[in-house]
Amino acid sequence: MSEDVIELHNVWKIFGDRALEAMAAVENRGLTKPEVLEEFACVVGIADCSFNVQRGEIFCVMGLSGSGKSTMVRHLNRLIEPTAGKISVLGKDMLSLRGDALREMRARHIGMVFQHMALLPHRTVRDNVAFPLQIRGESKSRRWEISQRCLSMVNLDGYEDRFPRELSGGMQQRVGLARALASDPEVLLMDEPFSALDPLIRRQLQEQFMALSAELNKTTVFITHDLDEAIRIGNRIAIMKDGRIVQIGTPEQIVTNPADDYVRDFVEGISKLKLVFAHSIMEDIHTYQPAANEQLAQSPRAHHGTDLDGLIDISTTTDQPIVIQSDSNEDIGVINKTTLLKGIQGGKA
Repeated sequence: MSEDVIELHNVWKIFGDRALEAMAAVENRGLTKPEVLEEFACVVGIADCSFNVQRGEIFCVMGLSGSGKSTMVRHLNRLIEPTAGKISVLGKDMLSLRGDALREMRARHIGMVFQHMALLPHRTVRDNVAFPLQIRGESKSRRWEISQRCLSMVNLDGYEDRFPRELSGGMQQRVGLARALASDPEVLLMDEPFSALDPLIRRQLQEQFMALSAELNKTTVFITHDLDEAIRIGNRIAIMKDGRIVQIGTPEQIVTNPADDYVRDFVEGISKLKLVFAHSIMEDIHTYQPAANEQLAQSPRAHHGTDLDGLIDISTTTDQPIVIQSDSNEDIGVINKTTLLKGIQGGKA
């Protein structure tokens, strides 16, 4: 059974001197974000947000600038205090932690990677990576051992004694990732870590991050304004607008069933060939009515997790429909050429 590592329940953040009054007015009178600004001179940063993140999951939070996504992620390690709501990380009530307990949680269990790495310019690459361990009081030999291992993970062997100014932007981002991994946290918070990089370098770092996340089983909340990036790396995606979460789902669910026009506009130009799978568009084999020239016994078989791209390849080799099978090789569905074309066009039959 999956384990929820992060849980947010009805979290609000209202910025301003009269935030508590504004929160009460929201609860009692249902004020909107513009009304809160007009009446209380307060800004609603995030509004009634709830989600959970399972162990080992990469959970992407996506939205345009000002949507509240960065405000959201900073609540998870209490860099920002919520106005209302509950936050749990690794089974601990984050809002009840104080002093040393909160610092311990941040130092040992939650790592954070920012868009701007804030590497210490007077420290070498090795010392930058080892810095969190120094804060924890680890010995120099232990710090250097862990630092070397983390630098190897991000392919920076040989750069240990360089200074940040001697590295490219992509290499500096790798140092930041290695620094976050050095304390071996269960949870990673990543706030647009690759957004300032060139497309090719960005893609390479995405691939490296996904491989590391799978290998180390890290639970990650990944903030991005780029839907392509969210779809590429996220197990699930939360889309935000004006401080609210408007939809949470897998990349396939987001692309094929957008919750509203706002999400629909985002996904309009996204290719569905690698995101939509046979189980989403197939017709049930028990209700399917074969045409006169269709012989399902002669049809090619495909797994229910085959994507549209793979289905197209199979379809080009036969005039028969494709029979879809379960994990146990049971025939469960049928996709003919009409169904496949509708899937390509709209993501569902």
